Amino acid sequence: MLQDGTLERSRGRSDSLGTGVLEETLRYARVRDYRGWDYCDGMSSLLLRGLPVENKWLNLVVQESAKRAPVNIRPYLLIEQRRNYKGTALFAMANRNAARLFDEDRYEAEAIDLLDWLIENRIEGYSGFCGGHRHYIQHLDRVGRPEDPDVVSTSYAVQALLSAADLDDRYPEAVRTTPEWARNELEYTPREDGTARMKYVPTHGDDYYTLNAVALGARMLTDLGDHFGDEELVEMARRLFDYVVSCQAEIGGWLYRDPPESSHLSMDGHHNGFIVECLLRYGAATGSDRYADSLDRASAFYREVLFNDDGSPNWDEKRRYPKDIHAVSQGILVFTALDDLEFAGRIVDWALANLYGGGGRFYFRKQRFYTRRITLMRWCQAWMAYAISSYLLKREDPASSPVCGL
Repeated sequence: MLQDGTLERSRGRSDSLGTGVLEETLRYARVRDYRGWDYCDGMSSLLLRGLPVENKWLNLVVQESAKRAPVNIRPYLLIEQRRNYKGTALFAMANRNAARLFDEDRYEAEAIDLLDWLIENRIEGYSGFCGGHRHYIQHLDRVGRPEDPDVVSTSYAVQALLSAADLDDRYPEAVRTTPEWARNELEYTPREDGTARMKYVPTHGDDYYTLNAVALGARMLTDLGDHFGDEELVEMARRLFDYVVSCQAEIGGWLYRDPPESSHLSMDGHHNGFIVECLLRYGAATGSDRYADSLDRASAFYREVLFNDDGSPNWDEKRRYPKDIHAVSQGILVFTALDDLEFAGRIVDWALANLYGGGGRFYFRKQRFYTRRITLMRWCQAWMAYAISSYLLKREDPASSPVCGL
């Protein structure tokens, strides 16, 4: 135990989570059929869709107002609640973790229903299995469509379905074709320097690359190669990871895109956490220490710059606020994967004290002077259910591997 008793307190709080908060969080989602509002769902407003005009700037006003308002204005905009593809994958894995934690078949049954939904609701018309957000998103240069798959959503669906191989062979078989989608529609491109890149979304151009999305795509290929014994896929992943590592900043973190000026985001918390987790997964799957130096620098940056000693997250390398629930959940996952369960427990404790509303509801963000008490089904609920269940499972048996694969 630490001298100040932090570890003991963390374990005590986490014991209550095992029968309390995790169950309540999953119950909150289950009774709503895993449907809810999402981070960037403003264009699902029935009021906006009922207007006789289509205007980019009007779309942006509605979308950004819903996203940025200090209170939840989505009900007043008549924004539809639906299942999110990535969120469903996270809930599937959280329920599987809960089934192992509580030894209750009902959680396994929930997971199976969600896994089946992922297969049934994949996006058709591409060269391999893929999925994405099923709502419109207005960007400055284009409109994201419900039929546009993305590598981030797909990577979590692949992870969930591969992890269910012990339930039914049809789950991993469903995603066997995903590498063809990565090669063709995401335009996986080897480079002369031995690295490779691929797109976040098929409709993106080749003038920038989103680094955490490349890392998640590399992890996806690592998982597929590891499961099916396909060394070519692992080599494809290695090239992608080499590219991501080549973009690491001297201080240890990653800017959101390459080139950096193509995005307003800097080295924010949850996107950097994605990259750290993906590099850890590559090492666990391959036994390689190829990225050990990069991980040492990245882990130190993540712990010392993007988190505080009390477990609270910072927004990025320069700003402490806002403190986002997604940064919280990703921190729990990363420090669990790093076997730093004491610090993961601190993050859990901070979240319960600052961003938990009771009844299984987590809040979106803590600003400097107020808290945005908005509950988003994927951004808040799915991520926290997945993170807490992975942490609890690893704490209960440090030698075990939660569904997170680490």
